[in-house]
Amino acid sequence: MQRLYDFLRRHPTGVDTFWAIVLFGLSVASGAVERTDGRNDLWLVVPVTLLLCVTVALRRRMPENMLVLAAVVGVTQLALNVSTMLADFALLMIVYTVAATGASWARRFGLAAGLVAAPLAQMRWPDSEASALGNVAIAVFQTVPFALAWVLGDSLRTRRAYFAQLEERAARLEKEREAQAKVAVAAERARIARELHDVVAHNVSVMVVQADGAAYVLDAAPDQAKKALETISSTGRQALAEMRRLLGVLRTGEHQEAGEYVPQPDVEQIEELVEQCRGSGLPVDFKIEGTPRPLPSGVELTAYRIVQEALTNTRKHGGPNAGASVRLVYFDDGLGLLVEDDGKGAPHELYEDGGVDGRGHGLIGMRERVGMVGGTLDAGPRPGGGFRISALLPLKPAH
Repeated sequence: MQRLYDFLRRHPTGVDTFWAIVLFGLSVASGAVERTDGRNDLWLVVPVTLLLCVTVALRRRMPENMLVLAAVVGVTQLALNVSTMLADFALLMIVYTVAATGASWARRFGLAAGLVAAPLAQMRWPDSEASALGNVAIAVFQTVPFALAWVLGDSLRTRRAYFAQLEERAARLEKEREAQAKVAVAAERARIARELHDVVAHNVSVMVVQADGAAYVLDAAPDQAKKALETISSTGRQALAEMRRLLGVLRTGEHQEAGEYVPQPDVEQIEELVEQCRGSGLPVDFKIEGTPRPLPSGVELTAYRIVQEALTNTRKHGGPNAGASVRLVYFDDGLGLLVEDDGKGAPHELYEDGGVDGRGHGLIGMRERVGMVGGTLDAGPRPGGGFRISALLPLKPAH
C-alpha cells in the first residue's frame, strides 16, 4: 500500500486523468438515459462533458487555466440550455484546487464563481414543483458545497504554507547550529593552540638554556651539569604532562587514564614557575601584595599564562644579563599583574605581529586570554630599557 501511495503521489496528473475518464463515462451514460424523453441535445452534452472532464484531468498542472475553462463552459451551459449534469462536479473540484494551489486572483475568482454558480443554475432551471421560496432554499443548499470546497482548499494551502515555513525555519536553525558549532570548534582550537604555544615556548626555552649550560660546564663542573640535566628532565616531563592534558581534549571516544592528565595551572604555581626560571639562570624578583584568596579558574589560568609568556619573552629577547620582576596584587574586585624586565628587549611590533615566533602568538595570545575574562592588558617598552606587561583581571567578566 505504501508503494501504491507513493506512486500515486508521484503521478498526480495520471490520477486526475483516470478520474476524469470515469467522470466522462458516467456523465455521458447518465445524460443519454436522462434524454430518452426525445430531447436531441446529446450532441451538446458530450462536448460540454468532455471539456469539464479536461478541467479535472489538468487541474493540478494548470489550475488557473482550468478555472477559466470551467467558467467558460459553465456560461456556455447557461446560454445553450444544457441543464446540470454529473460532469458539473468538476466545478467543485476546480474551485477546491485553485483555493489550495492557485494564484491569489484565481482563489478570489474561484470563490466568487462558486458562490454564484448554484443560484444562476437554479434561476435557469428552476424546480417547477417548488415555490419561489423553495427554489431559493435549493439554491442556497447547492451553494454550500462550493463554499465548503473553497474553505477546505484554502485551509490546505494555509497548512502547507505553515509546514513549509516550519521546514525552512528548521533548516535555518540547523545551519545556524552548524555555524555555531564551527565557531566553537575554531575557538577551542585557538585556545588549545595558545596553550600549546605557552607550554612549548616556556619549557623548551628552559630546556635549551639548561642544555647549553650543561654543555658549557660539563668538563669543569660535572655536578652543575648533572643538576642542569635533572632540570631538563623534570621540565620535559612537565611539558609532556601538560601536552597530554591538552591533546586529550581532542581525543573523543577514547578512555584515558587519569594519571595522564594534570590540573590546569593556577596562581599558586606561579611561584614554582619563578623558581624554574631562576634555576634556568634568569634572576626573578617575585612578590605578592594583598590577601591571597581563591579566584575563578579562568582568571588563575590566565594569570599563570601571562607570567609564563612574559618570562619566556624575557629569556628570549632580554639578553644574557637580563633580570625580571613579577608582582601579584590582590584587589577587592580582581587580580593585578605586573611583569617587568631590564633586558634589551625586542621591538614592540615584533611581539604584536608574531614575527619572533612566526605564529602570530605572544602578546596577541595574551590579549585574547585577558579579553576572555573581561580584563585589560597594557604592554610596551619601559623607559630606560626593558619591557613591561601590566594586566588587571576582574573577578567577574564584564558584560
